[in-house]
Amino acid sequence: MKQGIHPESYKPIKVSCSCGHVFTVNSAVGKDIHVDICNKCHPFYTKKQKIVDTARRVDRFQRKYRQTGAKEATDARG
Repeated sequence: MKQGIHPESYKPIKVSCSCGHVFTVNSAVGKDIHVDICNKCHPFYTKKQKIVDTARRVDRFQRKYRQTGAKEATDARG
């Protein structure tokens, strides 16, 4: 193992999630971390579907194709 390239020690930090769950991990970062998804709210562990859209892309996609979908439906009928 090379000397001088590894962190000296890992210190406990708090990790807080958007769902409100807070837990402690050892990290070389040295400051608290905020995450969007943790094991308490991740769909794999909860077996529930959850859409996380931080940039509002899903809303923009639905608005865009809702307007075009209505136009195509009237064209197909007439």
